[in-house]
Amino acid sequence: MLEDRTTAASSPTEWPAAYPPGYAVVDVETTGLARDDRIISAAVYRLDARGEVEDHWYTTVNPERDPGPVWIHGLTSEALEGAPLFGDVAEEFARRLEGRVLVAHNAVFDWQMIAREYARANREAPVRQRLCTIALSKTLALPLPNHKLETLAAHFGVVQRRAHHALDDARVLAEAFRPSLRAAAAGGVRLPLHECRPLTEWYDRPAPLIGRQGGGHGGGGGWRPARKRPACPYPNPGRYGVGGRLKQGMRVAFSGDTSVERELLEDRATEAGLHVSTSLSRLTSLLVTNDPDSGTSKAVKARQYGTPVVDEAAFGQLLTDVEPADG
Repeated sequence: MLEDRTTAASSPTEWPAAYPPGYAVVDVETTGLARDDRIISAAVYRLDARGEVEDHWYTTVNPERDPGPVWIHGLTSEALEGAPLFGDVAEEFARRLEGRVLVAHNAVFDWQMIAREYARANREAPVRQRLCTIALSKTLALPLPNHKLETLAAHFGVVQRRAHHALDDARVLAEAFRPSLRAAAAGGVRLPLHECRPLTEWYDRPAPLIGRQGGGHGGGGGWRPARKRPACPYPNPGRYGVGGRLKQGMRVAFSGDTSVERELLEDRATEAGLHVSTSLSRLTSLLVTNDPDSGTSKAVKARQYGTPVVDEAAFGQLLTDVEPADG
């Protein structure tokens, strides 16, 4: 089925010279979605310049804490008890990422989880660029009803065997990425690559050593953010009116991958007098996301609450003319 969909027309002999020389298709399963959550399994499919599989690798990881939603990923505390710590697999993981573009479905999540694990190990992940397959499917205007991995897989006739198992999710994504990459090359499409900058949110001193049985959650108190945003000095004037102007004090939340690093977007919003919120509630004035139909908690809540949504480009334009707060 897959070969039928990947025709010669989508596998050009003249490959775009600007395309990367290789890719690392990655999936990580985690204890949750927060900043202090941990990786419990990881898989990497290494692909050559045209998306052909070179090899694959998989490992479980002892998260040094409760494994989280076992009903989703199936990895219990007992199953992870003898697994290596992230520091034990960091070198091998890095070897498989180095010199390649990291490819993932909702890539900003996988990248941030990986980068934080390396930060905890006092190392830097050897990743300079990432590519989100959600963004690529949008660039290609694939006729998908939503942007779930299973939907992308079905479009290319890829069969999922074990959903939420890192190795199978990475395999499925690699098989769906190959025809996507070839279609992009055939059309001379510019790939939606994003720079991966080193994290600045973690520590200026080494994290403490934690034993396997230590149950450390977020480093046992040995870490601190590099900086804390100042509180917004303006009252919340309410929701953003579609077609209108932003007003100082409005609560703005961000969700999903962005072309500008998230931290820089948040800095610009703060400098404009907006309140940057890490969560979304009924008080949120605006959600900024390039994928409003995604299943992220913020996007779901925005739909439930009727919160106005704009994409990154529109938000950038709104930032150029923010209305001053009253008084």
